[in-house]
Amino acid sequence: MLAQESSPDLRPHSLVLYKQDAARVLEVGRKKIEIERAGGERVSVRHKDVELLHPGPLRSFSELRPGGGTPPGEVRVAWELLAGASTTLPELAELAYEKYTPATAWAVWQLLEDGLYFQGTAEEIQARTAEELEEEQATRAREAAEQAAWDAFLARAGAGVYSAEDDAFLQEVEALALKQYDSSRVLRDMEREESPEGAHALLLELGYWRPEENPHPRRVGLPLESPALPLPPLPDEAREDLTHLPAFAIDDSGSSDPDDALSVEPRPDALPGVRLWVHVADVAALVPPGSAADAIARERGASLYLPEGTVHMLPPAVTDRLGLGLAQRSPSLSFAIDLSEMGEIEGVRVVPAEVRVQRLTYAEADALLHAESQLEEAALQAGNAGLRADTLAETRRDLRLLAQIAAIRHERRAQHGAVDLQLPEVKVRVVDGEVVIRPLPPLRSRRLVLEGMLAAGEAVATYALENEIPVPFATQDPPDPVEDAPQGLAGEFARLRGFKRGVASTAPAPHAGLGLPAYTQATSPMRRYLDLVAHQQLRAFLAGAPLLDEQALLERIGAAEAARSDVRYAERLANSHWTLVYLLQNPGWEGDAVVVDQFGQRSKVIIPELALESQLYLRRNVPLNGTVRLTVSEVDLPARRAYFREL
Repeated sequence: MLAQESSPDLRPHSLVLYKQDAARVLEVGRKKIEIERAGGERVSVRHKDVELLHPGPLRSFSELRPGGGTPPGEVRVAWELLAGASTTLPELAELAYEKYTPATAWAVWQLLEDGLYFQGTAEEIQARTAEELEEEQATRAREAAEQAAWDAFLARAGAGVYSAEDDAFLQEVEALALKQYDSSRVLRDMEREESPEGAHALLLELGYWRPEENPHPRRVGLPLESPALPLPPLPDEAREDLTHLPAFAIDDSGSSDPDDALSVEPRPDALPGVRLWVHVADVAALVPPGSAADAIARERGASLYLPEGTVHMLPPAVTDRLGLGLAQRSPSLSFAIDLSEMGEIEGVRVVPAEVRVQRLTYAEADALLHAESQLEEAALQAGNAGLRADTLAETRRDLRLLAQIAAIRHERRAQHGAVDLQLPEVKVRVVDGEVVIRPLPPLRSRRLVLEGMLAAGEAVATYALENEIPVPFATQDPPDPVEDAPQGLAGEFARLRGFKRGVASTAPAPHAGLGLPAYTQATSPMRRYLDLVAHQQLRAFLAGAPLLDEQALLERIGAAEAARSDVRYAERLANSHWTLVYLLQNPGWEGDAVVVDQFGQRSKVIIPELALESQLYLRRNVPLNGTVRLTVSEVDLPARRAYFREL
């Protein structure tokens, strides 16, 4: 019970409880008492701050220690006599230890603290029932086993050893590595950094994760499965038959979602110039605004392209049914763009159509552009069953005309301030667990396709403005000027730092980086949600149906841009991850690097064959654009950092 001023038992040398620990009374005053704690500290406290355990005398704390005054007890016997009943501290001391002394009073209090047989306070003690004791013993045995397992796990983890029985403990570490948890008891008890990188490092050290485990898309919170949704049939509508036009879908080898193709023909108005056709998979015909597929595409923002595979924005059935060139005839939304001899857009028509598309890789298209003899053409045809011998000359003729258009359009954009950065690009892929990094050379065929898609974007923006169709415009402010920019790769790197971020808007404005007065992305509706929105608006306009208003468009732009930003971020991290895995798989890697910036003794370099930036201290003074030979010295996969040394 709580001692009061009038308590006759509270006197010098009494044993009291103070802050759940033993104390000895030294002096008793009317309002305060002075006590001594086990460590020798003297404290003046109020009467109500202590609880009397025994009136004493307690001369020394040594009397309370085992062997110091506590006789052997019969605790189990005392419990059996009292099971389920209540008692007091003095009574329990008599039963368990045959006498009530400071030592036995303290021993009884420790029994209460332990709580196995007895619970309560010094004033009233409750003995557990047999059922309660059995349950408590089982709980303690289980906790002891869990603690033993935990201790054994920490010992193994500290030694860098992994066992299958450790999975339950490592799940929280994995959750932190994936940014699903904010903390980890494992890392805390191992005195390691509680961070996704720290968790990643431990999982690699233990072999729970292999280096090939790419955590970044899940860290960003992106889905790793393509959506599986039913799709309606194509609407029964008139389509212009354009199957007489040779159309070419040109993409990287291995591409599985061809959604754009190019054709060219003379202008039907007999004016100088040509008509450029850009055919785009008619995705909006299957995915109208407000549909389930539209909602999930809006949520995802874009397809996720990872070196290990693609996570589609839309159900893969969209590609199967609409991919250009995957069937004899493909439905398209086609843009007829009348170009002047100077590459200016002088007329735009948008039509639902049917096209016959021939698929080519960039390498195949480039080879056709450069083939100079019938022998070379025959070799190309032999290497690609899709290239028919009777149309090979026609294919080469059209590709060369498209390349000429691309050159004219490129020059026109350059005159309007377009910034054409020439930085190394690579394609990172994972094939059967092996990382393959392939440089992307600046082929004429890539320029041909790029200029065709940019022409389509300018044409759609022009068409939308002329017909007052709200669409998402892509805009970009001019880059910051670079004073005294060096030549070569160092200059390209300096200009890159001045680039402004492009934005999507309902208001038209120039896209300075592309050198276009207005621009709308509209050639990848399978892969980018805002391209799909542009197509939905165009189809609605052509059908005379209601258009999405500016507010609805703004909502879609906001949602899609936020999601697409996450997709781009995850793709960058994934490419960085797999590039480092490539270096782990090739520990003796050597290659050239180009110095693109310098700060003090440090140099920033770009490794062209990896499209990788790095910083290092060079042993000698290497000027900007100078080349150094490097070898990899260390790869820190969790930190996404590779260290190189000069050879």
